[in-house]
Amino acid sequence: MSKSYIAVLVVVLIAALLGMAVAEDPGYLLIAWRNMSIETSIWVGLAFVLALWLLLGLLRALVRLINASSRRVNPWSRRNRSRRASQVTTRGLLEFAEGHWSNSLRLLRRAAPHAEQPLINYLAAARAAHELEDYREADNLLREAYETTPNADVAIAVTQAQLQIARGQLEQALATLTRVRKEHPKHLYALKLMGQLYLRLEDWERLEQLLPELRRHHLYSEADQQALERQVYIALLNQAGQRGQRLPAGEANPVSSVWERLPKPHRQDVTMIETYCLQLRASGADVHAEKTLREALSHSYNDRLVHIYGLVRGADPARQLATAEQWLPDHPHDATLLLALGRLSLRNSLWGKAREYLEASFASRRDIQTCAELVRLLEHMGEHQASQQMLRQGFALMVNDLPELPQPGKALL
Repeated sequence: MSKSYIAVLVVVLIAALLGMAVAEDPGYLLIAWRNMSIETSIWVGLAFVLALWLLLGLLRALVRLINASSRRVNPWSRRNRSRRASQVTTRGLLEFAEGHWSNSLRLLRRAAPHAEQPLINYLAAARAAHELEDYREADNLLREAYETTPNADVAIAVTQAQLQIARGQLEQALATLTRVRKEHPKHLYALKLMGQLYLRLEDWERLEQLLPELRRHHLYSEADQQALERQVYIALLNQAGQRGQRLPAGEANPVSSVWERLPKPHRQDVTMIETYCLQLRASGADVHAEKTLREALSHSYNDRLVHIYGLVRGADPARQLATAEQWLPDHPHDATLLLALGRLSLRNSLWGKAREYLEASFASRRDIQTCAELVRLLEHMGEHQASQQMLRQGFALMVNDLPELPQPGKALL
């Protein structure tokens, strides 16, 4: 037996029972109000109440249907405005991604007041205005972004700082990022931007203070972090060397103060040692530079450090020469070492030995500095002919870098 057949039987049974109940006792219902009265049976009254309840339900459903339809059809309804704003925002973002700044600005600006998330519209529109070099409009859009979404102050400030850096407004960007860092010290991207800004400003001391925090949060790869640290410390050593040249004798050398602040791995870096010793020499601290170079070269031989070792004046020139000669058996044809030995021999007034070292260096590598040292030595030794011959060889080295041009008594083919 099907379910529909059973349902029909149940309805018929209920109707029959109700009919029997009405026929047996219809009941009596009286409703009186002032001079009006309604008399009927209870069953008719119940049927009237049921019909009234069904009518009210139908009216409510009809009202909801009309409201829903009007929202879909009415172009000025809130739902339709929001949907259109979303569509325009999407078009504006696509125009932004494609680099059509003017169209992007127009679309995003128009959709912003009705968008569900107006912050996105305002930030993207500000960047589009920046690309159009309409900086006043960009600032106005950022201001509107803050007015509509004040709890997004960090995102707005970071965007403003990025745009200020791109415009070259470095001092304004510094003020913006300083405020962000003060209110949100754990904001990592603001920290990274601050480091980039100090780098642009060449504010090495403040950037040095940020280095441990940048390393702790791994904001750069290890290679980039080391390169940044190397750049900062080299700049600080150069600045300290310039200050050291102006200090009166007896005062502490600022170059050494900077060197002591360097992490241990950087104090073992050849480039750092080279910069440190050159600045020590520039500030008159040759003895300290010689000691540092001697210790570094005792651990690892390096041409650049050997070159500086031949330039500095140690406390004991004889010992300095003897130290350098200890490296000769392992590097007998190293032109840089032979040049340094020649200079150290000159410092010890060993003219013949100096000449031998310098000639061996020039034979190993024809270098203009070695040539100049030989010319000067031979001239002071009274060997004018040998000096002139060496001078011509040095001149020939320089001529190789000159363009070939017509000269008196010589026609170019």
